[in-house]
Amino acid sequence: MNGMNKVIVGLSGGVDSAVAAYLLKKDGYDVVGVTLRTWQSDDGSESLCCDIDDARSAAFAIGIDYYPVNCTSDFKRYVVDPFAEVYLRGMTPNPCIECNRYVKWDKLLYYAKISGAGFVATGHYASVVRMESGRYTLKKAGFAEKDQTYMLYKLTQEQLASTLMPLGGLSKSEVRQIAKDAGLPVASKPDSQEVCFVTDGSYADFIEKNMGSDGVPAGNFVDTDGNILGRHKGICHYTVGQRKGLGLALGYPAYVNEIRPNSNEVVVGDERFLFRSELLCADTNFMSIPGLNAGEEISCTVKIRYRHGGEHAIISSGGGNTVKVIFEKPVRAPTPGQSAVFYDREERIIGGGVIAEVR
Repeated sequence: MNGMNKVIVGLSGGVDSAVAAYLLKKDGYDVVGVTLRTWQSDDGSESLCCDIDDARSAAFAIGIDYYPVNCTSDFKRYVVDPFAEVYLRGMTPNPCIECNRYVKWDKLLYYAKISGAGFVATGHYASVVRMESGRYTLKKAGFAEKDQTYMLYKLTQEQLASTLMPLGGLSKSEVRQIAKDAGLPVASKPDSQEVCFVTDGSYADFIEKNMGSDGVPAGNFVDTDGNILGRHKGICHYTVGQRKGLGLALGYPAYVNEIRPNSNEVVVGDERFLFRSELLCADTNFMSIPGLNAGEEISCTVKIRYRHGGEHAIISSGGGNTVKVIFEKPVRAPTPGQSAVFYDREERIIGGGVIAEVR
């Protein structure tokens, strides 16, 4: 078989990636399974998304070669360390997006290159599309409830050109049925829902453990006028839109409206202050187009978090590698550190960026 018929499949140990490998083999590809070992805590706990034992069992059941690959140092460099640093800057990061771009695809493509494979593949719910312009982008999954394009918007043209995603048109129930019919041992395995390297406790617990007690000092809760309302435990314990766990008795429902790292303050107030109409996104990446020209405006749908349905907006260049987003209707709790992803009418990714400012 030639290299273009060989594909490296990232096997996480879950049902989705196992079915992706199974379907590709069924279609005649020469499939090799690879699990990226990304994280091991001090107590020996493994990452929740690199279950080597289950991945190996799935590969054996499918009848493909299988190899675990260690990439813990890169994962720490590109995902874990920035995760803590961004939280301490008063923002709420999305580590899965960084992992996909800088760890998973880079490592899978490197392994594909040295093994003579023409493609890599994953069990993500999305579809790779080649535009008439020759550029590559991602189209939302056929079943909206499982769409994962939001997490993949940072992939490069080179990465997309060598990627296969067999599950783009399938529902989760269909995937599980395929796994069951094929006799895959992971057919009924539950999905992992949390950040994979936070294996015990909360995000804040993880950050405090890694930064030390001096890294997350307590500070003041203040209202929108700057009046002190009480003391908070450290800004890494809070995110914009949060209501529970504040420990404040104000006589009205209070939400985190803003986090101010320079003054170590958490601003709380009425829910109405959460609704905003304008964002500035930095660290942008474009897929279906090469970028935005000065003065150019594009009408699109913008998602501001993974579970957000999306709202109509106009995007334009904000100067440099930034994009300004103006929503037709205010959106609730846009959060610095999260990403805004832009979609066209065909539900294909135009591009996206990290929310840097909320206006």
